[in-house]
Amino acid sequence: MAHVVASGAGKALMERRNDPTHDYILELTGKERPRVLFVGTATGDEPAYILSFYQTYDSDRCAPHHLPLFHRTLDDLAGFVRGFDVIHVGGGNTANMLDVWKRQGLDVILREMWEDPASNAVFTGGSAGGICWFEGGTTDSYGPTLQVLPESLGFLPGSFSPHYDAEDQRQPLYHAALKSGELGPGYAVGNLQSVHFTTTAGGAGAEFVRAISPVDGGLALTVAAVDGQIVETPLPITVLATTRAAGGSVSA
Repeated sequence: MAHVVASGAGKALMERRNDPTHDYILELTGKERPRVLFVGTATGDEPAYILSFYQTYDSDRCAPHHLPLFHRTLDDLAGFVRGFDVIHVGGGNTANMLDVWKRQGLDVILREMWEDPASNAVFTGGSAGGICWFEGGTTDSYGPTLQVLPESLGFLPGSFSPHYDAEDQRQPLYHAALKSGELGPGYAVGNLQSVHFTTTAGGAGAEFVRAISPVDGGLALTVAAVDGQIVETPLPITVLATTRAAGGSVSA
C-alpha cells in the first residue's frame, strides 16, 4: 500500500536533523536504504533548502536525490520519479508549486503512483508538502494574508491546515472556510506534528492511520463544521522515540 505523511512545517521540520519523524517516514518503505526524492518546487528549487534536505536525508539514512523543475535536466520524468520509494515535497508556495507540476505533468505521475495497487511509495512533506495531498487547505501562497486553496491533488479527501499552533490566521480562516463549505472537513496540525494515511485495498481510497509527534503535548485535530458550529476533536498522538544520536549515528 502507498502512504501519505503530512506534516505541519516544511523547513522547520527538515532542519531538525535527528527528528524521529524522518526515520518514521523511511521505515514505512520497509527497505534498508530507500531511495528518497526531494521536490523543492514550492521554493523555486532554492539551493539552501535542497542542501538542508541532503544534510537530513544523508547517505547513511537513505539514497537521496532531488528533482529540479525550474532547470529541468530530464526527458523521462515519469521513469525517473517512479524509481523512488519516498517523494518528499518541501514547503513554500503551494499554489505556484501545483501550477508548475501541472505544466510539467508531475501531478499525473504522482497520482498514478498513488493509485497503483502495487505501490508502496511514501508521499510526504510539510506545509505546502502536506497540503498538496489533500483536496485543499489554507495557504500564504497569495501574500501575507492567508487565503483558501480549494484545489489541490486530492489523494486524500477533505482539507489540511498546517502551522495550526504557530500562525494566528490559520484557525479563523479554516473555521470560516469550513462553515461556508469552501473546504471540506479535515485535519489541522502543529508545526512538528504529522498525520499518516494509507491507501485502502485496491488503491480506491485512503484511511487514517495515526497522528505522530517527536514531542509531548503536540497538536493534531480533526476539524469540521456541524450544524453551523465548528467541532475540533483532538486526535490521539503517538510520540516517537528518537533513534538517531546527535552525531548522526543510530542509537539503540
